Amino acid sequence: GFLEDGILVHDRGRIRLRYLHSPSFPWDMAAVLPTDLLYLRLGLGVPAVRANRCLRVPRLFEAFDRRETRTAHPNAFRVAKLMLYVFIAIHWHGCLYFALSARLGLGADTWVCPNASRPGFSRPLRQYLHSFYFSTLILTTVGDTPEPQREEEFLFVTAGFLLAVLGFATITGSISSVISNMNAADAAFYPNPEPVRCYLRAQGASGRLVRRVARWHQHLQMQRKLPAERAVLQHLPRGLQAEVAASVHLPALRRVRLFQSWERSVLQQLVLRLQPQVFGPGEFVCRRGDVGHEMYFVREGQLAVVAEDGVTQLAVLGEGLYFGEISLINIKGNTSGNRRTANIMSIGYSDLFCLSKEDLAEVLAEFPSARAMMEAKGRELLLRMGKLDVHAEAAAAAVAQEAECRAQALETALEGLQTQAARLLAQLESSAFKLALRVEHLECQLRR
Repeated sequence: GFLEDGILVHDRGRIRLRYLHSPSFPWDMAAVLPTDLLYLRLGLGVPAVRANRCLRVPRLFEAFDRRETRTAHPNAFRVAKLMLYVFIAIHWHGCLYFALSARLGLGADTWVCPNASRPGFSRPLRQYLHSFYFSTLILTTVGDTPEPQREEEFLFVTAGFLLAVLGFATITGSISSVISNMNAADAAFYPNPEPVRCYLRAQGASGRLVRRVARWHQHLQMQRKLPAERAVLQHLPRGLQAEVAASVHLPALRRVRLFQSWERSVLQQLVLRLQPQVFGPGEFVCRRGDVGHEMYFVREGQLAVVAEDGVTQLAVLGEGLYFGEISLINIKGNTSGNRRTANIMSIGYSDLFCLSKEDLAEVLAEFPSARAMMEAKGRELLLRMGKLDVHAEAAAAAVAQEAECRAQALETALEGLQTQAARLLAQLESSAFKLALRVEHLECQLRR
C-alpha cells in the first residue's frame, strides 16, 4: 500500500496505477527481462547476460531497511546483513579470480586456478571452492597465497588487498556501531551504575553500601526491570502511551483488590501516572511518622510491616496489595493526618508501583465514584486501626455541610444580583436609546 493524506491505501487498482507511474517501474522491468534466453545462442559460458539482475539491488536495500525497523533483534540483523555482504564480496572476487585464471590459462602457473588435469578439479564445484578459498585468503589479508608471476596477477592481488583494507574498516565501523547502539539501548533502559560507584568511592562510603548499590543495578538488568519507563515512552503520542502502558501494567493492576471493581477508563488514566520502583532486601519503603507523598502497589515481591525495633514482623504484604493511601486522602477525622502509620520494609527485591499525591488527586477529581470507593476503604482501615475520631468526623461533616449550604445560598444570591444587574443594564440601554432619538428630533427641528 501507500499513504495518501495519512491514510494507508489498500486498493489493488490504485496501487497498480501508482506503481506503473513510479520511477522505479522501468528499472524493475529491466531487471526481470528474460535475458537468460541468450544462453541458447551464446552458450553457458557468458554469465554477463544476467547482469540486469543487479538492477534489483536498490530493492534489496529497501527490503533490508524495512526489515531492520520491524525486527525484534535489529543488532543481530545488522550483523547477519554484514556477514552476507562479506560472503557476497568474497563470491564476486572469487568469480573474477576464476575469470582471470581462465583468460591467462587454467594451470598455466601456480597462481592461477588449476585445470581439469589435476585430480579433483574436473568438477565445477571444486574449482569454485578453490576460487572462494583463494579470495578468502586475499580479502582477509591472511596471505599464504602463491606469488604472482604476471602483471595481471600482481594488479589483481594488489586490488584485492586494497579492497580488504576497505572491507576491514567497514566491518570494524559496523561492529562498533552495533556495540554502541546496544550500549545506548541499555543506557536508555537501565541507569548507569558507574557515576554512583565513583561518587561513593570519592565520598569514602563503606564497602557494604557499595555492594548493595551494585547488587541493585545487577538485579535491574538480570530481571529486566525498567525504572525509567516514562523517559522511554515520552516520544509516543499520549493515546499510544496509554495503550502500551495498559498492555504492560494493566494485568498487574487488575490484581490489586482496590481496582478490581474500577472502570477500565480509570485504570488507563492510572497506568500513565504509575512510576515503577524496585526496593532491595532490608530497605524501608516508608517509616512511621513520615509525611506521605506517595502510595504504593505491590507488583512482585513481599514486604513486611515491622515494629519500631525494625526486626519484629507484624504482617506481610504480598502481590496485589497496596499501602500508603491514607496519607494521600483527606479523610475527615483521621488523627494521624498525612503521616505514615506503619513501617514498611522490603523482605527481598520488591517491584512496586508508585503513585504520587498530585497524580492521584488529578485522577480522582475526574472520577468521583472511584474517589468515594477509595475513601470508604481508607475509612474502614482507620476504624480497624483505631485512628478515626468519629466525633471529629461528624463535626467535620457538619461543618462541610454548613459550608455547602452557605455556598449554595451565596450562589443563589449571586444569581439574583446578576439578574437585577442585567435588568438595570437593559433599562439603561433603553433610556440611552430614547434619549438619543429625542436629541436627534430636536436637532432636526432646530435646523428647520
